[in-house]
Amino acid sequence: MRGNIARGANYLTRGARLLGHPSLRHFVIIPLVINILIFGSLITISFSYISDLMDAMLSRIPDWLNFIRWILWPIIGITVSLISGYVFTSVALIIASPFNALLAEKAEELITGQTVASLEGLGAAFLAVPRSIVRELLKLLYYVPMALLVLVISFVPGVGAVAWLLLGAWMMSIQFVDYPMDNHQLSFTQVKDAVRSRRLTSMGFGGVVALCASIPLVNFFVVPAAVVGATLLWCEELDQ
Repeated sequence: MRGNIARGANYLTRGARLLGHPSLRHFVIIPLVINILIFGSLITISFSYISDLMDAMLSRIPDWLNFIRWILWPIIGITVSLISGYVFTSVALIIASPFNALLAEKAEELITGQTVASLEGLGAAFLAVPRSIVRELLKLLYYVPMALLVLVISFVPGVGAVAWLLLGAWMMSIQFVDYPMDNHQLSFTQVKDAVRSRRLTSMGFGGVVALCASIPLVNFFVVPAAVVGATLLWCEELDQ
């Protein structure tokens, strides 16, 4: 497999550093506000349900196996956090996708110094909402069958959290690399092929995004940083 996991993870850090650049600052505000509203609302609503779910699962364990609770609690917690982090991020991305595409466009122009003729301003971003939603739903349809398979695998002790992390890493890399590539009218199949061409780098990037998306408060800011980080990844390694 080609690429480097550590270099891939560093793209998110580099993306976060660029968010304060004067040419990008204004294009970060709308996605950031959408993320805060959606993540804040969903976390508030789902927190009690997640807690009840974990208590219900652990209550099925016989008293003589109570020591296993200390092993299962972090495994279940990590698994639930990864799943909810991806679900919450997907909801936020469906709503904010046109603005993320615009952010990716401006980031690419900053990185390469060349104009990207895709979206021109917020007005064009609003007009692109239907097309962007269709693209997000396409990614969701790609994700669901794999998620169902991982859900079945999750019943194998010790495998669930790792399987969800790997799936989250793969999907997050595809999710965000799609923005700069879609700006160049490249198909979803081409996006998957590009990510596979640097699998380790892409998984490193997607893995750290998936982990950050599962951490409260951090997940508010991870989306714009990931959009810019994925654009860096596209410009430096995938645009061959």
